[in-house]
Amino acid sequence: MALLETLRSRALAAMKARDTVTTTILRLAQSEVQAAELRAGRPLTDDEGFAVVRKLLKSNEETLAAGAGDAQRAATLAREITILTELLPRALTATQLEALLGPVATAIRAAASDGQATGVAMKHLKSTGVSASGADVALAVKALRS
Repeated sequence: MALLETLRSRALAAMKARDTVTTTILRLAQSEVQAAELRAGRPLTDDEGFAVVRKLLKSNEETLAAGAGDAQRAATLAREITILTELLPRALTATQLEALLGPVATAIRAAASDGQATGVAMKHLKSTGVSASGADVALAVKALRS
């Protein structure tokens, strides 16, 4: 199921359940994805859609970390973060990334610095269609280089 369809169906279910927090955050995510599609002039790929959701998630995390004000607002933000996190595909662990980087392990070890090694790893992961956070890739690279 495409991301927009998932957002629509979950928002509808939340609306029927009279869950205003879930309905609001899912509608916001849906409108942000649709706005990104309009800017691009084409339907977004799932990865591009997930990037939009990650941006919303990061914004909420930063707001929560900066101090959301009262306890009720902080609880709402924490709940929104949970809802947005559930939309995203599960991230691979550093150990799983190490296994995926096996074919380029010698190139990673041969790189002059950790930065160059991480670049080799990211290029390989991108070519295989795996999306992973830079921090997790850096951990896997350090483990391979040690």
